[in-house]
Amino acid sequence: MHPYLIIAINFLMSLSLLIVLHELGHFIPARLFKTRVEKFYLFFDIKYSLFKKQIGETIYGIGWLPLGGYVKISGMIDESMDKEQMAQEPKEWEFRSKPAWQRLIIMLGGVFVNVVVGFLIYICLIASNGLPQANGNDFKYGFGFPETLEEVGFIKGDKILLINKDTIANALSLNHKLIFRDVETVTVLRDGNKVDISIPEDIGSRMFEAGVSTSLEARVPFIVNNVASGSKAAAIGLQSGSKILSVAGYPITYTTDYTYAINHKVTHGEPFQVVWEYKGKRYEKEAAFSTIEKTSFFLFTKTVDEPKILGFTKKPTDPTYQTVERRQYTLSESISEGISQGYWTMHDYIVQFKYVFTAKGASQLGGFGTIAKLYPDSFDWTAFWATTAFISFILAIMNILPIPALDGGHVMFLLYEIITGRKPGDAFLERAQITGIIILLSLMLYANGNDLFKALFG
Repeated sequence: MHPYLIIAINFLMSLSLLIVLHELGHFIPARLFKTRVEKFYLFFDIKYSLFKKQIGETIYGIGWLPLGGYVKISGMIDESMDKEQMAQEPKEWEFRSKPAWQRLIIMLGGVFVNVVVGFLIYICLIASNGLPQANGNDFKYGFGFPETLEEVGFIKGDKILLINKDTIANALSLNHKLIFRDVETVTVLRDGNKVDISIPEDIGSRMFEAGVSTSLEARVPFIVNNVASGSKAAAIGLQSGSKILSVAGYPITYTTDYTYAINHKVTHGEPFQVVWEYKGKRYEKEAAFSTIEKTSFFLFTKTVDEPKILGFTKKPTDPTYQTVERRQYTLSESISEGISQGYWTMHDYIVQFKYVFTAKGASQLGGFGTIAKLYPDSFDWTAFWATTAFISFILAIMNILPIPALDGGHVMFLLYEIITGRKPGDAFLERAQITGIIILLSLMLYANGNDLFKALFG
């Protein structure tokens, strides 16, 4: 089965499950408070339903447009904009006839379920699989660092021991923590001595703007493994078993040296030298990355930088370069770790909003295509459930944003009513709902437009 098809299947299975559970979060409290639910739909049924069946007062169905789902609750101003129903006298089974606190619980139900589902999945994954653990000492050759981290005091070969004087379970997560957490000091092991590195407050922004990966890279000696046919590596004569000696004058010993040279020493449009050794002989050839013209099937043309890829895979020459163990947890420990992991997942996702409101962040905003890429391209159920948990937390956070038409918009108006004792008028709520729908559609078009643009032009 094609990897893209597997990704699509994983995406639709996960999304469908989370949508149904989210809508159940609204449906169950609505029914408990004797509020009539007219429809319960997976996906949107604009003019047409793939399936529908009425059971009692509720029509259950599957729509044709896979952009979400909904429950239509009687007497509520929502995306259906049912003005005819709202013009009639309130009925006792309608949403608008219920006390504000009951309406608040109904509106918070979907977000609550998404958060609980995320926690439960993490707890189950940790209970069954444990978590990888590797301190800096578990990486034989230490780590390589991009220029942004070298500027604040890191040196290639440093081994990460402590963050803010506390142990770090997995040293590979350093970059992620620097971008999303409040880190003041990092303690490294350097030439057998412990060294404290002070971290500037703006390190996260600097790393984001520089495009630094959220995963730290361990150093490992290597040789060339496979060379791709038609690649620049093949064109200059690199062969399997070659040992790279230098790139653009930068000496290469470890994989991280090669990454550093490609990212920081090679410039588009400028030739550079690749030096390597093969079967005891030394070779030196010139290569270059330039700009290329990309034309989409819509015949739009754009000049872009050629990807900095020579076209070969690396084979470690020392398989003992790292020792990563998987710690197993008891059920009670899994609950604690799962809740902690869920909390920090939500924390880090909220923190990333400060990067979204930058020119680079806005250009990276993605829609359904970006989300789909989070899913594995094989039927790996551990990866599937981990991604599902992450998306569940994302849905909770996005839905609680105080934008009319989202759950958070309804919650905002209900809190206003509870605090002031005054209920916003129906006309105002209708206008707010329309405004919210326009905002959401605009954001959706922009995000998915970014996905389309990247797919067409790279």
